[in-house]
Amino acid sequence: MTLKSPSKISVQVVSDVVCPFCLIGGARLDQALAALPEVDAEVHYLPFQLDPTTPKEGRDLRAHLKAKYGSDPTPMFARVEAMALESGIALDFTKVRRSVNTLHAQTFLRLVDDAHQRALAKALFEAYFFDGADINDDNVLVAIAINHGFSEARAREVLADEAGHKETLADASALAKQGISGVPFFIFSRVGREEPGHAISGAQPVAVLTQVIRSLVESTAE
Repeated sequence: MTLKSPSKISVQVVSDVVCPFCLIGGARLDQALAALPEVDAEVHYLPFQLDPTTPKEGRDLRAHLKAKYGSDPTPMFARVEAMALESGIALDFTKVRRSVNTLHAQTFLRLVDDAHQRALAKALFEAYFFDGADINDDNVLVAIAINHGFSEARAREVLADEAGHKETLADASALAKQGISGVPFFIFSRVGREEPGHAISGAQPVAVLTQVIRSLVESTAE
């Protein structure tokens, strides 16, 4: 069924750029929106840190997960890879060796202009999961940022701005205090309407995301 008229919605995506389920959820959101060309979506990423205690230098991902869960994480990686492949993502955890702190990356996402934010988020996900890059490394972040809305000088300023990083951390903490404990977390609303929107958690199937968007638009239609 085709929606009767063009509709504009806002989609706020609470996520962390080292979360594989956020990578998958973002791809599924893109697929859902592609299936609804009548819908004009403003997608905005909000900060979340899966583990804010991760040290600046990072740590071995496998050793950390084994210590946390008490077992070899390889079977878990295989399950997530299979889930990603269902959405057309060739995720290969052999390329992902370290867990990294994402506070600085999240600050770039918070400060980038709206026109570049979605592409910057995608670039950060790809750098971490596909290239195995340390996205908390200053030079890596600058190299990504200068292709997505920042000059090199501005990118260096962002990295050195401790007050800015504290603001990002405060935003992430505020979302956690609102009850968001897992990501991705999607908040859908109709632009220009006062009616409450819809919130869903997790990397939901494309069909679920599509139905949520349809329900939102149709329930608020003139």
